[in-house]
Amino acid sequence: MTPDELNAARDRVLPDVVAGGLRVLFCGINPGLLSAATGHHFARPGNRFWPVLHLSGFTPRRLAPAEQEELLSYRLGITNVVARATARADELSAEEFREGGRLLTAKVERLSPQWLAVVGVTAYRTAFGERKAQIGPQERTIGSTRIWALPNPSGLNAHWTAESMAQEYARLRAAAGSPAFPGPGGGAAYPCPGDLRGADRRVLDTLAV
Repeated sequence: MTPDELNAARDRVLPDVVAGGLRVLFCGINPGLLSAATGHHFARPGNRFWPVLHLSGFTPRRLAPAEQEELLSYRLGITNVVARATARADELSAEEFREGGRLLTAKVERLSPQWLAVVGVTAYRTAFGERKAQIGPQERTIGSTRIWALPNPSGLNAHWTAESMAQEYARLRAAAGSPAFPGPGGGAAYPCPGDLRGADRRVLDTLAV
């Protein structure tokens, strides 16, 4: 991919991978230029989304970005807070995030996934005006859809390793009732701890149907 080809993808809109009846709708911040140019979500080689999905047991093997449609067979999907592609997320304005939050809310109301998983707590805070939100399940719901803020899998996020992210993603997987596929090499995927952390358990209890 040449620099000119990447630059030509700026502001391009990347189609969602969605369907009705999803267990989890993963929501990125916005597409990067490589994702927009290839048509594949989380396409940058340094992004850990696809490895972490497998490591946490969401998928039976590590999917390539080009295999994104296979997620639907596991009742998983992908969308973004902001649709337009940029080289960096910090090129987006706060108003774009807020408008993205409004559009995302309408999308979730239409699709009604069990969980909306926003991959990036800062993006979640800005899009939904929840300044004190932390990683984990949120008290806010969109209709019957519950919300979980996940760590950003970008390679620029040095606060989380792939292993610690996989543990957090596995907690969501367990809460969503998704089957636990074996991890790399056929070993066990990262388990969800026997009990969620106290605050998270209380949030889930208040959301229980």
